[in-house]
This record gives sequence, structure tokens and C-alpha cells, in this order.
Amino acid sequence: MARRKSPGNAHSNAAGKAAVRRVPMREFSRSLPMSLLRAREAVMRHFRPSLRNHGLTEQQWRILRALASIDGIEVTELARVAFLLGPSLSRILRDLEARHLIERQVAKADLRRGVVSISARGLKLIEAVAPSSEAIYAAISSRYGARKLAELQDMLHALESSLSELRVSGERNDEAGEFE
Repeated sequence: MARRKSPGNAHSNAAGKAAVRRVPMREFSRSLPMSLLRAREAVMRHFRPSLRNHGLTEQQWRILRALASIDGIEVTELARVAFLLGPSLSRILRDLEARHLIERQVAKADLRRGVVSISARGLKLIEAVAPSSEAIYAAISSRYGARKLAELQDMLHALESSLSELRVSGERNDEAGEFE
């Protein structure tokens, strides 16, 4: 009598390969979120060593980059543009402020709100990291192709814009609530 294999014992098949389950959805390798995560990881793998050499995390760099192009921004808006949750942002801002890379002030219009800006020291750090960052971009552009990279960025922007107009079931209406 043949013995039936249990799904939890997939590693014991004769070829030593995992058993393939059929699920009513696209293959995992063709999942858009996973494809985007894999591409992000492939890109960030090149930037992380440079950031580490300058004593920065990815999230700290994201905040400094966002702040470098503006005079100041409210903390809740910074959380939104940098794609960070409030508790993480608070911790990161505390670290950046301790290193004198950012400055915080109270919003004049609402004393309960904080406004963050990059400091002169933060701008000097951006200037120190910039050559390495631009060299990495040049290498990526050379390897992948400048035109294809520009097209990819345009397509990603179009995807983001298109999906931002699509209603998401179960999503909260008060986006700021996600970050507080």
C-alpha cells in the first residue's frame, strides 16, 4: 500500500526538491510587491556600504535627503514623504538631532506641531555622501542603461499615481493616523 505524503513533509520527496503547491493566484516570483522588493534590495545593496561609511542608516539618509531640498517641514508631513511610521521617525529624529544634523522648532501656527529642518552640519554630510551616491547612480545607469532607468522611474511614478487614485478597501481615511 502506498503511503501518502503529508504537506508538511514536502522536503522528503525523491528529488530532494520542495513539493509544489497550487494556489489560485499568480506565482510568488511574479508577485508585484515581491518584484519591487527584490529590485529595491538589488539597488540598496550598492548604497548601504557608503551610508555605513558615513554613519547613516537608510532611514536617516531618507530623512536627510527629504530635508535637503526644503526649508522646513512638519513632522507628520515628513513621516508621509519619507514613508516612515511615527514611532520610528521620532527615534530617528532624536538621533539626528543629537548628532546636530537636523534642527527642530515649534510650528508658529500650531504650538503642538513640530517643524524639522536640516542643519548646516547635515548639509555638509549630504555634500560628503553625494559624490559616492552619484557614482553609484552612474554605475547603475551604465549597467542598466540611462534611457531604461529614466523609463523605469517614469513607469514607477505612473504606477504610483495610478494606484493612488484607486480606493483601497479597509484603508483609514486619516492618513496621519498611521504615523502617530
